[in-house]
Amino acid sequence: MPGVAVKLYSVFFKLLLKHRLQNLISISAADGLSDSFGVSTRSDESVAAANPSFTDGVATKDIHIDPMTSLTVRIFLPESALSPPEPDSLRHKDNFHHQTRSDRRHSYGPNHNSPAPAERNESRRNSYGCNNENIEPYGGYAPSAKRNSRKLPVMLQFHGGGWVSGSSDSAANDFFCRRIAKVCDVIVLAVGYRLAPENRYPAAFEDGVKVLNWLGKQANLAECCKSLGNRRVNGVEVKKLNVQGQIVDAFGASMVEPWLAAHADPSRCVLLGVSCGGNIADYVARKAVEAGKLLEPVKVVAQVLMYPFFIGNNPTQSEIKLANSYFYDKPVSVLAWKLFLPEKEFDFDHPAANPLAHNRSGPPLKLMPPTLTVVAEHDWMRDRAIAYSEELRKVNVDSPVLEYKDAVHEFATLDMLLKTPQAQACAEDIAIWVKKYISIRGHEFSY
Repeated sequence: MPGVAVKLYSVFFKLLLKHRLQNLISISAADGLSDSFGVSTRSDESVAAANPSFTDGVATKDIHIDPMTSLTVRIFLPESALSPPEPDSLRHKDNFHHQTRSDRRHSYGPNHNSPAPAERNESRRNSYGCNNENIEPYGGYAPSAKRNSRKLPVMLQFHGGGWVSGSSDSAANDFFCRRIAKVCDVIVLAVGYRLAPENRYPAAFEDGVKVLNWLGKQANLAECCKSLGNRRVNGVEVKKLNVQGQIVDAFGASMVEPWLAAHADPSRCVLLGVSCGGNIADYVARKAVEAGKLLEPVKVVAQVLMYPFFIGNNPTQSEIKLANSYFYDKPVSVLAWKLFLPEKEFDFDHPAANPLAHNRSGPPLKLMPPTLTVVAEHDWMRDRAIAYSEELRKVNVDSPVLEYKDAVHEFATLDMLLKTPQAQACAEDIAIWVKKYISIRGHEFSY
């Protein structure tokens, strides 16, 4: 069972969340709260400032990618991206061995070959961080066109918060994304989608797809940098900068995100959704399958659903037995769904809520990407997430389940639980599975 501290914090958490949801419901009913621009963070939530220097091995920056909405992304670039690409002859194959743990049903061993020695980190810092051509005017890291940079997979991350709270730059999400960027060795794009009730369904889902399309646009613009001199793209005068290789418009504004242009490999794209973010990730995965080659060079190779926010009209065993469980209990979650779904569409078998609903649209399940599902023992949503994973396995989609004992909803992402051994173990387990699909062909991991 969870400890006393977790139980007490859960009671306090649910009281505050219920009060916030009821206030939003009353305000929404009175004023409408409709705002197409929207909000992607709440003023009363703790946020972490972006730091474009490599603090704790990861540099971050915020990008507002849509002038018509509040949609933003925070980029998490691990310092490992600064390593020169290794020749094929020097690449090695990492071996991970199955290891039984008492805190989860399926488990994988730790990566014994990952973090680079401190000396190597220091030399990288000297080679890149102190070189003037690698420093942006604001003091952060800037790639150099003179160096053959290492390309890393890209992970789109969708935060939790019951549709109405949370953000890409919250202190908890910043900590989690830094951890994932390092253990998975990926560039993380944390999506700051629009929150409800200012923007109800399908706004958050559309924002997720918009970021995926933006990533594809960035990749295509970066490719243009290799061949364009002073030319015009879509009627806009552009020119190539010698130092950073960016395309800029006639006003000098960059059209290319330099970190992604130098270090991102969008052909190895992974989606990761936390709680309600898992619902968004699954939707984006379906849209990626539908788009097919239209998304190129972006290719979604896998997705990770961490305790997804699934629900349905016919309650499962866990929904009955664990309805009053920790943090996001069922009564509180129902309030969140009332704020998210339009009133005329409110239905627990809505495609956004139930992935196995009869009215689910999109591609057949057999075309979905490999899907890792993380569930917690004391989470009322667990059975429906497991059922979705089982349906994927029936059509030969790789869809394992990691179930953590004595764990609660958001056990690996909630602020007070982030530094627990179980949260760290979860991140390592995710990394081991994800690396099956993002490793360079011929250098996959073995288990």
